[in-house]
Amino acid sequence: MKFSNIRLVAATLLAAGAGAAGFAAQADAPDLLQTLERGLWQFRAVGGGASTIATNQLCLGEPRQLVQIQHGNSAQCSHFVVRTSETSVTISYTCKGAGQGLTTIRKESPRLIQMQSQGIRNGAPFSFSVEGRRTGTCPR
Repeated sequence: MKFSNIRLVAATLLAAGAGAAGFAAQADAPDLLQTLERGLWQFRAVGGGASTIATNQLCLGEPRQLVQIQHGNSAQCSHFVVRTSETSVTISYTCKGAGQGLTTIRKESPRLIQMQSQGIRNGAPFSFSVEGRRTGTCPR
């Protein structure tokens, strides 16, 4: 086989593998996030440092909003599942004109998560590690 044909076969195999892995990750991510309880969640910094998280409290209706918590729900963002397992998910996202981020959520229970996120928001870097805990129902 010629060198150019080997490169073509290798590129095809890599693309097929990436597509299959991406599809599986895309299917699993919503399942993990959907198992989190809706309601009022409180966030506190972990690791001894001050947190730069945009909010320390969130009324969680749609768990996907945790992924881009620094950019809020109004930002038009595209998401890509980088890695997923039974207890965690890592998602890269890009918000047109507002920045991007990489968020990892590790679920300890439906009411307790560990979340790490870093990226760029409005031209400035952010990075935080927080524990999120469901504390009750959302105020009306």
